[in-house]
Amino acid sequence: MPFDGLVLAAIKDELEQIITGGRIEKIYQPAREEINIIIHQRQGRYRLLLSASSGLARIHITGWSKTNPANPPIFCMVLRKHLEGGRITSVSQHALERVLEITVDARDELGRMAPKRLICEIMGRHSNILLLDSQDIIIDGIRRYTHAVSRHREVLPGRPYIAPPPQEKKNPLKLNEEEFYQVMLSRPLNKKVADIVQKDFEGLSPLMAGEIIYRSGMSPDTPLELCGEYELRGIWLNLKDIMENVQAKRFRPSLVLDGKNNPVEFAAFELTRFTGYKMIHGEMNQLVDEYFHRRQVEETVEREKQSLLSVVRKEMSRLEKKLSLQLESISDAQGRERHRIAGDLITANIYRLKKGDRDVQLENYYEPDCPAVNITLDPRLTPSENAQQNYKKYNKAKNTLEAARRQAGMSENELSYLSGVENTINMAETPEETGQIRQELAGQGYIKIYAQPGAKKSKEREIPRPLAFVSTSGATILVGKNNRQNDYLTIKLARDDDTWLHTKDIPGSHVIIKSSGKEPDQNTLTEAASLAAYFSKARKSGRVPVDYTLRKYVSKPSGAKPGYVIYTNQKTLFVDPGEELVERLAGEPGGQQQG
Repeated sequence: MPFDGLVLAAIKDELEQIITGGRIEKIYQPAREEINIIIHQRQGRYRLLLSASSGLARIHITGWSKTNPANPPIFCMVLRKHLEGGRITSVSQHALERVLEITVDARDELGRMAPKRLICEIMGRHSNILLLDSQDIIIDGIRRYTHAVSRHREVLPGRPYIAPPPQEKKNPLKLNEEEFYQVMLSRPLNKKVADIVQKDFEGLSPLMAGEIIYRSGMSPDTPLELCGEYELRGIWLNLKDIMENVQAKRFRPSLVLDGKNNPVEFAAFELTRFTGYKMIHGEMNQLVDEYFHRRQVEETVEREKQSLLSVVRKEMSRLEKKLSLQLESISDAQGRERHRIAGDLITANIYRLKKGDRDVQLENYYEPDCPAVNITLDPRLTPSENAQQNYKKYNKAKNTLEAARRQAGMSENELSYLSGVENTINMAETPEETGQIRQELAGQGYIKIYAQPGAKKSKEREIPRPLAFVSTSGATILVGKNNRQNDYLTIKLARDDDTWLHTKDIPGSHVIIKSSGKEPDQNTLTEAASLAAYFSKARKSGRVPVDYTLRKYVSKPSGAKPGYVIYTNQKTLFVDPGEELVERLAGEPGGQQQG
């Protein structure tokens, strides 16, 4: 994780200006290893986030609030008891270690001022948040453990606080050039110089170590054996430059985004090695908050997608087994004709049979040459009763076949529907999209949604916002990403003279070309078909068939499942889906456009 000592130094520098002197109004614990502290200052209120989560450990001001549990956890209650109403007197960091200390003057049970220290240790899976009294005795920690877990220290109420074990790294803030060379030249020649810089000098993440090597004109993978005096001096000068900026508090916080505006990395200084990426600059607290918020949204969406996929795939598996049995019943029932023929042959030859016969050889006059067939009889029945028994078997098989075919058709339709839902889940990118899919599945009875007390139902009334694209010729192309958007786009938003597209016999999105009364040109038609192919289950295929017709030829049968329509007068294009085209034509969400 790029949250290194340099990032913490930049955050500490900003926090000193923001929260020092502030009064702690309220403390919350929205997650098992996360604390939110509301701090009142003259210029406003701030929410300070402290996290000891192994993969997301950090500390910064946040602009996002979370739902808090009805019953606060014990650690939250301890913090409230000792810190609420207190004033923050200092924020400190030792050297470039990832440990931040916040000193708070608060009153004890007797009303006397008693300074407390809140320690935030950002150390991966060993991260912790601890509250200490004025004698450095642990009041409590968000993670408690004994010597059975850590030989170095115990984190339990009443135990003396012991700082995390030192990492045996050099403090680059106090490093001179000779010491730098001694460290570098003492390492094995096959070691990468970026690894040496990161592992031997305090406060540097692999990201920043690689940045220093890149600024020195080398690849981060360069081994020490390929570095001479010139290369090592370049590394030293760039390391020294960064440390001088740290001491002078001249940070250059940066957030790197990819082509889809997804967060990639962040650092306290410019990341020059990320050429071709979007770079955002601003306050360190703000950029770190943005990075983790977007990352948590991504993780939340991914968890929700996996949850929905689990429901859909479980249901699809059940339906596939059910369909297999139905097809087996159809196969068995398709032999019903032999029972009718047996009944006819017994009736035609009834004078030759008698009660007690177990089988008989009769000529089958339904086939050329009248071949002899063997018919099994029930010796307990008369010939007439044997004929009637075969007719009953025939009628039963006939009814079974009709029912099995009807049920198999329903199973196939439901499987097709769920396959389409599976595709929309895979394409979902936002909590709103996964929420719409969950509402749809709940509406179809696949899952239950339990409303939270006081929860609003406004989301159900929100107008869907399909994706909007602009063709090379300037035409507007709208794409639904789930069945709710598909229905809204096709049934309510599109006009009769708009062009409607959908992959042929493949689950996918509804696509509309807004015609404004004009027939779309061939280029626009091809681009819209490519979008339909891309937003379908055939995204990774080539030569995808896409049907297109006018919207007036598309209708939704009464009682049909979400997203299901029938259409006529269609023509078919074969196109290749491509992400490059999607990015080139991308516009803003088009749900507010008028039909």
